[in-house]
Amino acid sequence: MNASQAQIILMGLNHKTAAVEVRECVAFSQEETVDSLLKLKAQPAISELIIISTCNRVEILMAANDRQAAIAAVMTHISESKQITGPALEKALYVHVNEAAVRHLFMVAASLDSMIIGEPQILGQIKDAYQVAADQQTAGVLLNRLLHRAFFIAKKVRSETGIGDSAVSVSYAAVELARKIFGDLADKQVLLIGAGEMAELAVEHLLRQRVGAIFVANRTFKRGVELAERFKGQAIRMEEVNEHLTRVDIIISSTGAPGYMITGPQVKEKMRSRKNRPLFFIDIAVPRDIDPAINRINNAYVYDIDDLKGVIDENIDERKKEAVKAERMVEEAVIKFQEWVNNLDVVPTIVDLRQKVEGIVKSELEKTLHGLKHLSETDRAAVNRMADALVKKLLHDPALYLKSEGSQGDRAVSVDIIRKLFRLDET
Repeated sequence: MNASQAQIILMGLNHKTAAVEVRECVAFSQEETVDSLLKLKAQPAISELIIISTCNRVEILMAANDRQAAIAAVMTHISESKQITGPALEKALYVHVNEAAVRHLFMVAASLDSMIIGEPQILGQIKDAYQVAADQQTAGVLLNRLLHRAFFIAKKVRSETGIGDSAVSVSYAAVELARKIFGDLADKQVLLIGAGEMAELAVEHLLRQRVGAIFVANRTFKRGVELAERFKGQAIRMEEVNEHLTRVDIIISSTGAPGYMITGPQVKEKMRSRKNRPLFFIDIAVPRDIDPAINRINNAYVYDIDDLKGVIDENIDERKKEAVKAERMVEEAVIKFQEWVNNLDVVPTIVDLRQKVEGIVKSELEKTLHGLKHLSETDRAAVNRMADALVKKLLHDPALYLKSEGSQGDRAVSVDIIRKLFRLDET
């Protein structure tokens, strides 16, 4: 099947259309992805195929010569392999065709369709899905081009907009605030109090900033030791927290204790021996672990969960503003890709036309020059250059017409007329 005759079809479900229990049922493991690629590629209606499966989406991208047959084949495969049918699946599934499919893929790759706009993971996941399809030889001319354009526009969006600049998770926002206070976080010492998930994520973000020693205090000392080993740090007992206020720079607390773990008077006393070096508290506990009165002490900073969420809300608003720019860039990329697809069917005709005209000119030129033996090599070269120029000028307008917007309404008719006029299909 000619790539220009194929339709691009994208069908799937995501976090907007399907609950997590439905997404879990439909998700493909790596082994299932390979198996499904091979089985679906064997369907006569499907010529090219890529499967994208993440925790938030399952999407099947195809080039197909029969839209309804291709969609039916995918539905049957999902029903049989995942043993899921009925209204829940049908309601969750969406189908995009041609330009709409291209636009959707570009939006996904640029992280404009993600649960958190601007998150970087989805692009890597699409690249992985494409690599699997390439390994299984289920991606061809059309999808190869489409995926590479998706990678290009995603990179462009990330480099030319601020869509990924602002922190939009509690743990990452906390680290960004710490960077504003300290500048460089390298070698800053960290104390983790408790073992909440968000607090642990904050520590992981801090490790990427090359912080120094990490101390872990937990009511269950054994759990503290386990966490300290994970972070390559040192476990301390809760009774040792107060004395560590002198040496650490960043304290992350998430215990769920009923009262304050650290009070204003404690910190005020320690700031003297700290010589007023900044002390930053990230309080991710509810109820709060850190006395908010500490904020009134010079060079002591306390951010609780509400403060962090306030920062996140502001950053999400900023990302939404940047998303408007990104969507414009995506739309431009969709138009350019569509132009490439539209030209797929005219390129062979232009090539055939050029070859036929060049063949006629070359044949007639050889006959003419054969009878003009008195011409010098310089004269012969001049005549050949003139012939080449005539071919280019002669073909310029027909090629321009076939590629132009003016012929798009009846492109197939235009191509057919050109092929018949010049007998391009006659052997």
